Amino acid sequence: VQLQASGGGLVQIGGSLKLSCAASGSIFVANRMGWYRQAPGKQREVVATITSGGTLNYADSVKGRFTISRDNAKNTVFLQMTSLKPDDTAVYYCNAEVSLYQRSAYYGPYVYWGQGTQVTVSS
Repeated sequence: VQLQASGGGLVQIGGSLKLSCAASGSIFVANRMGWYRQAPGKQREVVATITSGGTLNYADSVKGRFTISRDNAKNTVFLQMTSLKPDDTAVYYCNAEVSLYQRSAYYGPYVYWGQGTQVTVSS
């Protein structure tokens, strides 16, 4: 399974960006997809996750500003980011927890990561 992320860039304080991440490859079910971020000198942290059933989870720091959504038919997850702050500057990674279809059954979960996309919020 491969994850391809896109949509990062440079934006001013208060601006908006939308990240996208498409999962492809072997036959699978993406049980949960999400976004994590890692700022320089800091540990990777969860930003938001969404299950195949639509259950959402957000970090406190982004509640009310970021919205995660997904297109199950296309195995794609989105992160709409608004009211961006300098503290949001980080490399953003998409993540998928999947079950793989092998030998007439699903196995897993297996966790996959995208390549990361840089988001920079300038003052």
